[in-house]
Order: sequence, then structure tokens, then C-alpha cells
Amino acid sequence: MRILAIDTALPAVSACVLDHDAEQPIASETIAMERGHAEAIMPLIERVMSKVDGGFSTIDRVAIAVGPGSFTGIRIGLAAGQAIALACKAEVVGVSTLAALAAPLILDAADSVVAAAIDARHGKVFVAAFGPDGRPLLTPRRAGAHEALRALGDGPLLLIGSGAELLAKEARSCGMAVKIVSEQAAPDIEFVARLGLAAKPETAPAKPLYLKEPDVTIAGKPPEAAPAPEAAPAPGDAAPPTALAETAPESSAQTITPSEKLASAPAQA
Repeated sequence: MRILAIDTALPAVSACVLDHDAEQPIASETIAMERGHAEAIMPLIERVMSKVDGGFSTIDRVAIAVGPGSFTGIRIGLAAGQAIALACKAEVVGVSTLAALAAPLILDAADSVVAAAIDARHGKVFVAAFGPDGRPLLTPRRAGAHEALRALGDGPLLLIGSGAELLAKEARSCGMAVKIVSEQAAPDIEFVARLGLAAKPETAPAKPLYLKEPDVTIAGKPPEAAPAPEAAPAPGDAAPPTALAETAPESSAQTITPSEKLASAPAQA
């Protein structure tokens, strides 16, 4: 299977083409930007696809970063990806920006909890966390640092994302072992593609993942409701069903391969 991944949800515009059995993308490009996503995304995709033999006709699936992130950015990526998927008669899946941020850390985590955090302003973060085997410990939500950390146990904790420092500061004040791996603003587009390859269209729909109401609304029209976060499992409870994993490891001591870790880290959890 060949996948085209697109991300315009955060301060970057990215696209990547990856084959399911390849170690490296066929082509990839990322441009960091705060504004101008709508004008930049299609020329960027065209440049990426110009490096792919056979072009758009070889695309079997399109993966779109569905948030959390900018309302406008999310919609731009969805519009571009769904249009391309329709034209190519390709499947389309949605991938959470939090899962894509966390994915490279999950592959390397030994005994640490991995948390991806995006700065949501006003002292809040968009956050999700995963165990060393890739299973979700904290489903995506908008929360304060103290609230988020209460669900993560005693650590150690690996952090990534623009909200990592906010969580790290709170973790240190609680005596939790913590390490910031990166404060990057957007995920590596290759991991949007890899999670997209592992996803199933019926369980990872290409729909916006909003975790807060818009800052601006049309007069007389109620804002779109953000989905209520799922409760995090209590320590010792079974992990909730994931969007991608078909089977779960029987024991935490079981050896987990990189592909199994990514399959256990749901595209939208």
C-alpha cells in the first residue's frame, strides 16, 4: 500500500508519500509557518508528488492530521486530503497530531510513559499519553498541567510537543522524573503516514478532532461542541479499546516490535 500523508493542523505544512514496507519515505517536505496554510498546501503536495513515479495514480490511501490544532488548519488539511482521495479513488483516514507526535518516542521508550502535549494557551495543553507498549493511558483532552499529570502515575515521563515545558514544570514540582525530548511544534509527517498505514478507515475517520470551542463564532449560531474526553483507565485496569490495535499483548513483559507499538498507539487516541 502507498499512502500520502498531509498535515496542516499546527504551525507547519507537510506532506509525505510512503510505501507500507519501506524504511524511508519516497518523498517528503515540511515548511514551518504560522499562517498561509491554504495557499501553501497544494503546491507543496504537487512538489512531493512530482518525485513519485506514477504520481497520484499510485496512491492507495490518504492520511490527514485531524487535530487537535488550529480550527482553520484542520479544515484546510481535511479539504485537500478528501479531494485528493476522491480523485484518486483512495481510502482516507484521520490521524491525531498527538499520536503522531508521540509515535517516535513510543518506539524508543523502555519503561517510561510517553506524553505528547500541544500548547493550548491560557495555561492549558492538548495532551495524550501512552505506555511503553504503545497503549493509551490518557486519551486526548484539553487540560491544565496538574490535571493531566494526575492520570500519569509516578513516571518516569518522556515529553514532546510545544506544551512539554508546561507539563515538565509541574512534574518537577511533584518530584516526578521527567525528560523533554523535543518541543517541536508539529509532528514528523513520516509518523502521520506510518500511523495512517496502520489505521482502518472505519475506526479512524477523517473528521476534525476538536478539543475546545472556537474562539470566534457566528452571531446567533452556537459553537461546535468539543467531544467529551474519555475517562483514563485507573492503574491496573485494562486499557480501553484502541482505534488500531486488533489484539493486545498478553503481558507487559512480552517483547513488542516497532510495528506492534505503532499499531497499539491508536491514530486518534
